[in-house]
Amino acid sequence: QVRLVESGGGLVQSGGSLRLSCTASGINFRLYTMTWYRQAPGKERELVARISSDGTTDYADAVKGRFTISRNNVYNTVPLQMNSLKLEDTGVYFCNVNHANGAFWGQGTRVTVSS
Repeated sequence: QVRLVESGGGLVQSGGSLRLSCTASGINFRLYTMTWYRQAPGKERELVARISSDGTTDYADAVKGRFTISRNNVYNTVPLQMNSLKLEDTGVYFCNVNHANGAFWGQGTRVTVSS
């Protein structure tokens, strides 16, 4: 079955960096667009960044120039490099893939940015 596992979250000071990773299994990874979302406390889940099967990337305006999404089709991973973190980047970050059998999500990894 499709499984997504996020890792790399933690506590970081404002201005710092974190590198998240999503590992996918149960899909032909190289064929799918992979997306990172986040959900801040009390807010709706929002798209952060996505990368298509051909490597085209797209970012939310709030993270452009600070976050970088990539993919490794050998290890089926989707790293998200997050630099210059801000307090408003705090939230739970989720990996997503839209598969023929539906939308699949990981369990999320928590990122907390402190002042």
